[in-house]
Amino acid sequence: MPTPPTPTPTPTAQQLRHLLSRYAQARIAQFERDTPARRKALAEATRALCAVTSAPDIKTALFKADDLLAATCPEDHLTRRAAGARETSRVLMT
Repeated sequence: MPTPPTPTPTPTAQQLRHLLSRYAQARIAQFERDTPARRKALAEATRALCAVTSAPDIKTALFKADDLLAATCPEDHLTRRAAGARETSRVLMT
């Protein structure tokens, strides 16, 4: 009988911020100058972010990371403006 997959532990806010920063830096570097090394760094950052959020693609991983980070914020710290910006980015990315 096959064993069920083990659930992925929820990443900490610090881990998510680190991975998001790594992804953003790799994306910017690759945009500025497309080289094999920079493409590889972007692919690795993408894989890491997808793995930690259990997402099939980077777009979903970014949304999941955003949701996970928002869940760590106390309600009074997530302003209407920030919530509105999150919703706007979702609309623009779909």
